[in-house]
Amino acid sequence: MLNAAFKAVSSDLAGGGSMQIGVYGAGYLGTVISACLADFGTPVTCCHPDSSRMVEMAQGNVPFHEKNLNEVIKRNVRSGRLVYSTDIESFARKTQVIFLAEDTSQHLADLALRIARVVSKPPILAIVTPVPVGTASGIERRLAEEGLKATIVSQPVFFTPGCAVEDFNWPDRIILGTKSNEAVLAIKQIFHPLVMRGVPVIVTNHETAELVRESATAFIATKISFINELATLCEKVNADAVNLSLALGLDKKIAPRCLQPGAGMGGIFAESDMDSLAMLAKQNGVSLKVLSAAREVNQSHAENIVDKISSFVNSVENKDVGILGLAFKPNTNSVAGSSSMRLAQSLVAKGARVHAYDPVALADARLELNGSVHYCDTAYAAAEGGEALVVGTGWPEFRALDFDRIKHLLKRPLIVDTKNLLDSSRLRSMGFEYVGVGRI
Repeated sequence: MLNAAFKAVSSDLAGGGSMQIGVYGAGYLGTVISACLADFGTPVTCCHPDSSRMVEMAQGNVPFHEKNLNEVIKRNVRSGRLVYSTDIESFARKTQVIFLAEDTSQHLADLALRIARVVSKPPILAIVTPVPVGTASGIERRLAEEGLKATIVSQPVFFTPGCAVEDFNWPDRIILGTKSNEAVLAIKQIFHPLVMRGVPVIVTNHETAELVRESATAFIATKISFINELATLCEKVNADAVNLSLALGLDKKIAPRCLQPGAGMGGIFAESDMDSLAMLAKQNGVSLKVLSAAREVNQSHAENIVDKISSFVNSVENKDVGILGLAFKPNTNSVAGSSSMRLAQSLVAKGARVHAYDPVALADARLELNGSVHYCDTAYAAAEGGEALVVGTGWPEFRALDFDRIKHLLKRPLIVDTKNLLDSSRLRSMGFEYVGVGRI
């Protein structure tokens, strides 16, 4: 029976087959997923009722910065593999597998019911939107109450802003929460290039699949907070946190990713994932002490940096401080959960005059920081007249700055490198006071 189902799915997805794939959502997730699925060579329709957004997307104008994404969209629109639509009823009728990829889960159940009402054949609805545990089962109950049919699959995705295209094409695993063998076969075939490459596919129930995402976010936050606490200890005992993290990361039980001192846990969905997990634990009478501690350390990271700057300049009040980078991480304009943004806010709260530069994130930063920060067109403008220059985001281009010029622009040649990005030996030899995180 499985072989017959696989042959039917394979036939539908072959070059001349009839199966159509849809992605509902034109925010961050929907834009990335629809473009990357089309890049597999699969015809994809992306649907959302915002007609102006759909027109912009079809022209390759993405409303956020994400490395390589514009090129992927333009390539697949030109080839005809990626189309955009505002007609949800037509979209639902012609697509057999639909990825629900809104950035928030607020109207997800209503969306699933609306799709199920207009289709002639029960669709496969794969939920990639970050959702609280219990969402998929709740949608199944709503469908049953309404006498509607659809196969629900919980499929959490794990994208990091700045490398989402890479994360899509080189995932660590594919998680499928469903009881339907047909749905598993269909989605495996859609992700055939990844499955053939050996990417593990884990099939489980809805609740486990939903919990994987929140647990992964919480574990990464714990790992980041742990190395940052050790970096503080390193500064007290004359140890080097960079070498410490390298040695720890080479232990195969630990691994090096997300073990770099100076990083902060952030991103578009990180806080909501951890909030959701904390709420789930509280509702079920479970105390997640490790998660609580990790979040506390992560939130206090910016204050620790401000205290460090203050110790060098004898209080930041009425002092000019330059910040290089406001984005959560390089190659994205997202400032959601950005440790550099928290640092800017903390400096302003302590009375500093902050001058900030970021290659792409200034527009988004303005929405959160309002007029409390002076925004600069170049890194050199951010440095001019400053008592200190802070590296807040690890943009690679900051390594190539003319530091001789920066030294002359600064009032005091003090660089605080919160990402341990720069060559400390070189800068010190040039006469800078260099302060890293956990560095000797």
